[in-house]
Amino acid sequence: MAIKLQPLANRVVIKPIEEEERTPSGLVLPETAKEKPQKGEVLAVGPGEWNEDGDARI
Repeated sequence: MAIKLQPLANRVVIKPIEEEERTPSGLVLPETAKEKPQKGEVLAVGPGEWNEDGDARI
């Protein structure tokens, strides 16, 4: 069962894309050598907020 997320204000929900366990040459990367994921898939975007005049979203 999938959960429908609706972020508030100008928030975004992102699912990190995991890095490969092996390099293209076949070397296995240990957990300590990996960096935090910098790529991800956007799952949901909030409605945003109105500017002070109330005539445009920011």
